[in-house]
Amino acid sequence: MGERFVVVPVDRGVGVAAEGVHWDAVVADPAPDTISSSSSGGIVEEKEAGDDSVFEPQDPNAVAVPILEYNREPNKYGDGVPKENSPFINNTDIDKGNSYDGTNMALFEEEMESNPMVSSLLNKLANYTNLTQGAQEHEEADDDEGPKKKAVKSPQMGTFMGVYLPCLQNILGVILFLRLTWIVGTAGILESLASVVLCCSCTMLTAISMSAIATNGVVPAGGSYYMISRSLGPEFGGAVGLCFYLGTTFAGSMYILGTIEILLTYIVPQAAIFVAEKKEDEVNALLNNMRVYGTCCLALMSLVVFVGVKYVNKLALVFLACVILSILSIYAGVIKTIFEPPDFPVCMLGNRTLQNTNFDSCLKTDFVNNMTVTTKLWGLFCDGRDLNATCNEYFVNNNVTLVQGIPGLKSGVISENMWSTYGPLGMLVENKELSSLEATDNSQDVYLPYVFNDISTFFTLLVGIYFPSVTGIMAGSNRSGDLRDAQKSIPIGTILAIATTSFIYVTCVVLFGASIEGVLLRDKFGDSVKRNLVIGTLSWPSPWVIVIGSFFSCCGAGLQSLTGAPRLLQAIARDGIVPFLQVFGHGKANGEPTWALVLTAGICEIGILIASLDAVAPILSMFFLMCYLFVNLACALQTLLRTPNWRPRFQYYHWALSFLGMSLCLALMFICSWYYAIVAMAIASCIYKYIEYRGAEKEWGDGIRGLSLNAARYALIRLEEAPPHTKNWRPQVLVLLNVDSDQGVKHPRLLSLTTQLKAGKGLTIVGNVLEGTYLTKDTESKKAELNIKSAMSAERTKGFCHVVVSSNLRDGVSHLIQSAGLGGMKHNTILMAWPGTWRQSNDPQSWKNFIETVRESTATQHALLVAKNVDSFPTNQDRLGEGTIDVWWVVHDGGLLMLLPFLLRQHKVWRKCKMRIFTVAQMDDNSIQMKKDLQMFLYHLRLDAEVEVVEMHDNDISAFTYEKTLVMEQRSQMLKQMQLSRTEREREAQLIHDRNTASHATINDKAEGGLDRVHMTWTKEKLFTERNRNRECNSNVVVRDLFNMKPEWESLNQSNVRRMHTAVKLNEMVVNKSQGAHLVLLNMPGPPSNRGGDENYMEFLEVLLEGLNRVLLVRGGGREVITIYS
Repeated sequence: MGERFVVVPVDRGVGVAAEGVHWDAVVADPAPDTISSSSSGGIVEEKEAGDDSVFEPQDPNAVAVPILEYNREPNKYGDGVPKENSPFINNTDIDKGNSYDGTNMALFEEEMESNPMVSSLLNKLANYTNLTQGAQEHEEADDDEGPKKKAVKSPQMGTFMGVYLPCLQNILGVILFLRLTWIVGTAGILESLASVVLCCSCTMLTAISMSAIATNGVVPAGGSYYMISRSLGPEFGGAVGLCFYLGTTFAGSMYILGTIEILLTYIVPQAAIFVAEKKEDEVNALLNNMRVYGTCCLALMSLVVFVGVKYVNKLALVFLACVILSILSIYAGVIKTIFEPPDFPVCMLGNRTLQNTNFDSCLKTDFVNNMTVTTKLWGLFCDGRDLNATCNEYFVNNNVTLVQGIPGLKSGVISENMWSTYGPLGMLVENKELSSLEATDNSQDVYLPYVFNDISTFFTLLVGIYFPSVTGIMAGSNRSGDLRDAQKSIPIGTILAIATTSFIYVTCVVLFGASIEGVLLRDKFGDSVKRNLVIGTLSWPSPWVIVIGSFFSCCGAGLQSLTGAPRLLQAIARDGIVPFLQVFGHGKANGEPTWALVLTAGICEIGILIASLDAVAPILSMFFLMCYLFVNLACALQTLLRTPNWRPRFQYYHWALSFLGMSLCLALMFICSWYYAIVAMAIASCIYKYIEYRGAEKEWGDGIRGLSLNAARYALIRLEEAPPHTKNWRPQVLVLLNVDSDQGVKHPRLLSLTTQLKAGKGLTIVGNVLEGTYLTKDTESKKAELNIKSAMSAERTKGFCHVVVSSNLRDGVSHLIQSAGLGGMKHNTILMAWPGTWRQSNDPQSWKNFIETVRESTATQHALLVAKNVDSFPTNQDRLGEGTIDVWWVVHDGGLLMLLPFLLRQHKVWRKCKMRIFTVAQMDDNSIQMKKDLQMFLYHLRLDAEVEVVEMHDNDISAFTYEKTLVMEQRSQMLKQMQLSRTEREREAQLIHDRNTASHATINDKAEGGLDRVHMTWTKEKLFTERNRNRECNSNVVVRDLFNMKPEWESLNQSNVRRMHTAVKLNEMVVNKSQGAHLVLLNMPGPPSNRGGDENYMEFLEVLLEGLNRVLLVRGGGREVITIYS
């Protein structure tokens, strides 16, 4: 790293530090895992395995340096975050044990309990180790027989051995040896170069993005999965990680199929179990052989991986040597063709290519012992070996010629191979340069020894088959724990490996096209050259160099896939983001992913059963392309979001390059196979949604969360520009929720009502106020917030929780109303429960807080919803049957009264309820015309509701109303006498309550006299009407003389009398019409401007709501919320 931190030594007290300890400098480079002794001669011992990583020196004078442990294996309990003893804050208890006891830094001694000294921090960083917990450690655990583990060597691999060669080995492989010559012959040199450039550009751009991500901090084991999940979040990470896992697994299938193809076609063709008796059955026989031998090979490889990956690791260099030697032999063979082209003649009949596996000489007849005799070739096209036998028409019309299969670089064959030769299944491989006489009947050609196309060929198919040959660029990042300097080695090694392989592919395309005859290039299996591997015919010194090299190369690549894929699945399972995969996080005692290996082998067998290399290659192309797409997306997002933690050491990246790479990956997906692309994207989408709804919640500081924050900020700024239009208005609810003494939610049905009202749309803020100071109530505050969030989850209320600690409840509620929300996303509606026990409360502050909240909602122009008997409201699981939601529209409040039933009926709880609207007409109103106008108004509002106009006559004020008013004022006067003791106040309240009960049964008579517009009348019939309406008859009450009450009536506040009269009459009508309704919505009258009448206001509301079960009092916010316009 080249950095050197100079630490100023601090006197730690006499006799504390050893004389020989030097505090001159601490180097920030990672130190080896072995702990050297200090200069004072203290010997440091390594603690036993399983102990926390603090190494204690035997010398009591030596300074103990805690070692930072970094567990790179994800937590088996599904945490997914690598565990470390952080060198920055929140040290472990062991670190706290090394307390500071000096005097020079006494000012900071309290902070040192959680924040380490700089010297301690640098010591930890200097001793930081970054060891992968992969196959090597597992095997060492197997070999560990002593009581102590042997010391793990520190990572020493450089760029060449750690990144370059592994990437080279993974990129070069089966497609190069088995299909590249066929691709060049079919697509032509130009289109083959286009495919190579397209695919290599995709991987190069992906490597640039990957280098930026890999150098932005430590990349533990998991490679691309870790990078994507920590950059794009658990949903994208899990989806793409599983796609990458499937791609790696199908790559194993492809390599195994390549191994078997080489074995049965070029090494021991006589080992085939299924042998075709007819030529047309050869393809099916080959596929069945591939299935049988492929399954056996898969079982053998799985057994090798299960027994011990150390054998795979030891053979890795052998497999790599085979790849390099094979490529060198190709270049040597090309050079040799300049001077001495190899002799691989191709037999042509007319312009058609012949399979020369069943005949020796390319002749129709031969002259032997002065006699003309027929050859084996004659017997293949004629019904006998006689000269007068009946032969195939095309065979008779055309001559047999020999064409040199490898004419060499100087031959000029490059011009013939420049263009493509695509064709359907069964098309003959022909040389258009040769003359030919076509036959009239070609129906028998399929049974003759011609070389055919075994599949239909077109450009996009060849791209899909070729793309797997450029995958494998993640090999370096997957080994980051074994590198001496991963942030330097990964970019350089990966980009150099891609550049090298791109050069190899480009030169091979050109050299193949310039050296090999076109018909031989299009001969996929080398049937025209006695079943020799086509690329082997070009190699030097022998075709067997390529055959053996490619065989071992495919074996090694298959083993590497079966080793890497289970570990990738294990990393995903241990992250805990996909619940049903957790079983695959377990393994052997040393951590080997046994169950993951079983699943990998099962999926790999699916690819084996497909049995065709050309059919499997596009499948894994899809999964790898999707992985590369999201690597580019991750880099682009992080770059554009400019998150503070985005500081890659690799500087040669740009968001435009990442977007170009992402677009190229997406284009290649649909170029290779549009239906495979759709299937792969559907699989990833399903996994994404599954993790979103069922997976564990993770906070990894991912880019998607940063994107959401930026999008939210942009939207909030836009919303701040202007208030929402009436058409966009929806209730953004602030729910004022109360908790009990244990911070449990008191009225969870408020949350149910919120969910039903909003159906998941709009903003919901659930607020709560705790009385006290935050320093003393922080624990209760966090507990209350946790309980509220739990209740919100149970009631399916989507929103935010906000717990405020204030010196008094009133101020806390005021702060919530004023400050909840942010920018344009602020609440416009307040929902609260009716204080049902306000009369029984000894503290008048409870109902005063309620009234002040009503006043404040009016002042801040917030709509207010007050639910009476909220605990009787339906839950989200209830389904109300046929019934009504009754709206009593007394005064216009902006249309909120009519909008709320519509919103409620969108929820399945209220869906079967019908809406009824009642409006009140005065004596001078035309009720019939009012009903027609209201029906037309609802029609324009597109609301389906029944309409009824209720006439409210200007009746005389009843004696019951006067009595109610009198009791209310007397009680109010009593509570104003603050000098009364609590005992006296309770006694007086009981007396008033008894008087109130008795008044319900008092016999009244007609009152004489009256004030302006007030007529006191009484009849016997009205007496019984009042008694029946209130249902509070008491046969034992004392009959009072009404005439003695008259002076008290006359002294009443006539404003209160009129208000009580309205409450009584309106309540009578509502109970008469809507007592059986599922819900009653009613205009909420405002509190009096004079605060002296606050308790009277509560009495008015109590009378108004008497006899009703579910009531929602509604008070508009001072603006129109519903419109007739579109």
